[in-house]
Amino acid sequence: MAAVVIKTDDLTAPEIQSLLSLHASELQSKTAPDSCHVMNLLALQHEDVTVFSAWNANEDELLGCGALKQLSTTHGEIKSMRTAADHQRKGVAKAMVQHLVQQARLRGYTQLSLETGSNATFAGARALYLSQGFRVCGPFNNYKLDPNSTYMTMQIVIEQDSLLAVRLH
Repeated sequence: MAAVVIKTDDLTAPEIQSLLSLHASELQSKTAPDSCHVMNLLALQHEDVTVFSAWNANEDELLGCGALKQLSTTHGEIKSMRTAADHQRKGVAKAMVQHLVQQARLRGYTQLSLETGSNATFAGARALYLSQGFRVCGPFNNYKLDPNSTYMTMQIVIEQDSLLAVRLH
């Protein structure tokens, strides 16, 4: 995989808006209305959400995105994971998940969770999360048990050096 540059995104660029719009419309078309938990652009701009975008080495082509939502001071949620169509299966999503886990660790979260679909369309996403240390769990936060959803979580070990580095900057 070529170099991926991941940075905090303010959601003003047309590329990220287009990718997130496509993400929302595709999820809404593949998921029952009561089971679709995609965040719209306005919700992603809330102060408890940080969106990250993945770019090629020249930072002129958007490869994908992901978001980290704060549920509490110790618990975060992965939201809006999406890879651009031309870059799927090239390691972009893996790089984004690893970045989100590291960001959660730096924030002092001890738990990171997510919700994804349970049907075959989402098999790749579930496999990715399992490969990165997530495990299947029950509903968390405000989610309800839903046969169309798979809930996953991981415990995060907070390294004291990471916390010290954050405090020093």
